Amino acid sequence: MSTRAFRITVRGTFDGLTDEQRAALLADAAGHDIFTAKFTPEGHLTYDVAARPSFAFRFLAGGESEEDILDATAHAELAAETWLTEHGYGFKRLRSQAQDLTSAPLSKRQRQAAARGDS
Repeated sequence: MSTRAFRITVRGTFDGLTDEQRAALLADAAGHDIFTAKFTPEGHLTYDVAARPSFAFRFLAGGESEEDILDATAHAELAAETWLTEHGYGFKRLRSQAQDLTSAPLSKRQRQAAARGDS
């Protein structure tokens, strides 16, 4: 059972898109809009190639210890690379950022709920 939740964002830039690939991405853009972004175990891709060639995958992973975030980040990077390669999209400048949600500060509402003893 996971005791920690990790949010991992893998960012990069599409590289060498053909006209057909760009058209396909534009046609499917509504499903990858930043305003529908979410963190999922399989990864959620967002982009706006009409504005810029960058993209972001958002992954949700879990682990038992703080060190598991390294494995989760490596897995997320590999999953992003695999998806891009399988779909024939060139990419460059992949970088990732991970956050352990168990160490994230609580919001005002979360602090108030904790003070009241809400679950």
